[in-house]
Amino acid sequence: MPLLAIETTCDETAAAVISQERRVLSSVVASQDELHARWRGVVPEIASRAHVDRIIPIIDQAINKAGIKHSQITAVAVAIRPGLIGSLLIGLSAAKAIAASLQ
Repeated sequence: MPLLAIETTCDETAAAVISQERRVLSSVVASQDELHARWRGVVPEIASRAHVDRIIPIIDQAINKAGIKHSQITAVAVAIRPGLIGSLLIGLSAAKAIAASLQ
């Protein structure tokens, strides 16, 4: 029974699918380095907006790469701290929506 893990604590959007045996079936990460390079540091508002655009495609890629269907996910895990509040809220919202859709 696969678990979907979501990470959006700062400036990278990531999702992974983990098997019941704790084996990583897939891991997909989208970096925001290019978006923040101009400011030489992470800009929280830019990071949050990038997560909004990237979270669903990253989750879809992780599930597809794992070779499973969305309906086969049995649990969702999400990072809740530490991190940028706006970025954390994007990951948490996505995790809640996916978990609700699986019930």
